[in-house]
Amino acid sequence: MSAQQPRTELDARYSSALNPRPGAEGVTATEWAQARRELAAAEIFWLSTVRSDGRLHITPVIAAWHDGVLYFATGPAEQKAKNLAHDAHCALTTGRNSLTEGLDLVVEGTAQRVTDPAALEQVVAAYEEKYGDHITSPEGTFHGIGDAMRKGDAVVFAVAPATAYGFGRHSGVFSHTRWTFA
Repeated sequence: MSAQQPRTELDARYSSALNPRPGAEGVTATEWAQARRELAAAEIFWLSTVRSDGRLHITPVIAAWHDGVLYFATGPAEQKAKNLAHDAHCALTTGRNSLTEGLDLVVEGTAQRVTDPAALEQVVAAYEEKYGDHITSPEGTFHGIGDAMRKGDAVVFAVAPATAYGFGRHSGVFSHTRWTFA
């Protein structure tokens, strides 16, 4: 599973191009390559899912960007796993939490459970390269993330972007980019 090259659009309604100021001339859409680098480097994501009664559930997760897809893991009895079993649509959000600098990203897609052993090994390698060889267990202790995924102590989900948004801020210039995947 890997994402294709998206269609990229600047939404001038929410970009400095709408309300030009010195230095804001020629605002352009953020390139997908930059967004991919930010997704790969981000350490924390906020996962948004929907409970069976329609209420939102938002929680922080660690995720690894690998081969055009965001991967995250959770315990099989966790609320997010239950929500995704009911409705696999979700969003992963990450960013800088700064009003004046940075790029905030939202990736919308459908979470698919990863069960293929070869694919799981690739996800384990991506996680361990990014975060090291650990994950927190329900008891609060650390154990190998690869072991947890292999033993089924963690279920792994893949989210290929369907639509993604980038909200850029740099030196008082704002951009709103939408990436749409076929």
